[in-house]
Formats: sequence, structure tokens, C-alpha cells
Amino acid sequence: HLSPGIIDCHSHMATDGGINESSQSVTAEVRIGDFIDATDVSIYRQLAGGVTAAHVLHGSANAIGGQCQLIKLRWGGTPEAMKFTEAPATIKFALGENVKQSNWGAQSTGRYPQTRMGVEQLFQDEFAAARAYAESWQRWERDRRGLPPRRDLELDAIAEIIQKRRWIHCHSYRQDEILAFLRAMELHGVRVQTLQHILEGYKVADVLARHGATGSSFSDWWGYKFEVLDAIPFNGALMHRAGVVVSFNSDDRELARHLNHEAAKAVKYGGVPPVEALKFVTLNPAKQLMVEQYVGSLEPGKQADLALWS
Repeated sequence: HLSPGIIDCHSHMATDGGINESSQSVTAEVRIGDFIDATDVSIYRQLAGGVTAAHVLHGSANAIGGQCQLIKLRWGGTPEAMKFTEAPATIKFALGENVKQSNWGAQSTGRYPQTRMGVEQLFQDEFAAARAYAESWQRWERDRRGLPPRRDLELDAIAEIIQKRRWIHCHSYRQDEILAFLRAMELHGVRVQTLQHILEGYKVADVLARHGATGSSFSDWWGYKFEVLDAIPFNGALMHRAGVVVSFNSDDRELARHLNHEAAKAVKYGGVPPVEALKFVTLNPAKQLMVEQYVGSLEPGKQADLALWS
């Protein structure tokens, strides 16, 4: 059977494991693309499971984390050769327990924010600062008077989001946080591209569809911490029925070797037609990563990212 190559919308493979720069709440200046490990044996193993592309994300320790990197699994290639050069720029945001350090131990109480309301306010402050920063550059480029503004790599990345040149992929679980986050972004004219994990997405699927956000979920993970106790295996099917573009991702080196099986769970839990379920790990993640014109389906003119199943 010939199929499109599987695309994993949420991976941490091909790194040295140091995916969190957790020293501060906003680390938008750091870049996964600077340290892709082309010798990671997970590349070889996941190719054997039909995966041909993976979105390598920063971790979820920060409200606004680092810049992500979409790669093609080219075993034997260099780190630069692995980069999916046509892909739009992305960045990792996060909500919930990881950001407010709920499970970091008693010593982790010194970093703002420590509450969910603090996380939401941090987004407001950062986007206001980025908008002012971008406007200062616009004024200087128009008038060319005095010295240019001081370059700020963190605010550069946030300004790119406002300018629709960088797209948000946000770690999220609870419906209340998801709603607050979408409303905060809408205040700044920003559309969230993909909500990652999104295990309570079935509760707010209509809101996701109206906003235009997509959902990259686990197929059936639940109960591994308090904020995921309401996860259900029908989540993907319910979001799909509401008109949300849904994918199933791995977030795990081993699970990524059988994402075809994860897609099949949408057939079992929710009765998604098999062809649509296959899209959960092919065409839909391509849409979420805005590369569907290149990969994700078997069509003339697309790149030959294919999986041949014995």
C-alpha cells in the first residue's frame, strides 16, 4: 500500500533533549533549528514507521517558548539538509501546569507567572511590548532620524506573529485556558494556528472552528496529570465533526513509530471514516503546518514524501 508520508505535528526528536530554556517566562529568541541532531537514531526508526516529516517543538516550560523547526527525516543528511525550507516559521506557546510550575517542587516559586491569570496577563504585556517595538522600527525606517531602535530578538519573534509571518502552536489542555488564550490573541488581531494536545478540545470545538484554530491532539492519552483528567478518546472525532482540522501527534519517540495505528483509533473511537482518519497523520498536519501544497497527499506536483507499507 502506498500512502503519503506520515507527518508528526508535535515531536521532540533530533535534538539533544534540551528543549526547555526554562530560566524565564518568555524565551522567544531561542531556536530549535540551531541544534538539530542529524545523528539521532529516532530519525531512522521513525522512517521505518512511515514518518517523513516532523515538527520539532520547544518545550512547554515557558508561556512563550522558542522557535520550532519543521524537518524532513533524511537519514544521513546534515542538520541544514533536514530543514523543510518551504515551511512558514512557527513558535511554541504554552498554558497550564507546566508554565506556572505546579509540579516543579517547592523550590520553584520565584518565577512569574505562578497562576493561570498571570499567564494570560503575560501574553497581554508581551504583545503590547512587541507592538510598540515594531512601531518604533517603522517610525525610524520612515524618518531615518537618530539611532535605530535597539535590536531585541525576543520582540522580533513576537512582532513576526503580529505581522502574520510566524505562527503559534500552543500547548494546551483545559477549556477555560483555551478560551482565555484565544480571546487574548483576538484582542491583538492574532489567529492561533494550532492548539497542541488540546485534550479538552471537544468541549470548545465550536469556538476553535470559529476562531480558525486547528487541533493537534493525542489519540487517547489521559490521566497522567491533574489537568488531563477530562481527556476522552472521542476528542479527535468530536473536533473533526465540528469542522476543526485535526491531527494526532506523538510527542514521544516511540509512539511516533506507529502513528498509523494512532490514526486508526479515530475509527474505533468516534467512527471517523478510514480515509479521513488517515488524514489525521498526513494531510491534516500538513495543513496545520501550512505545507499542504508540498506534502500530505498523493497528487501530481507535490514532493515525493511517500510511505510504502508491506
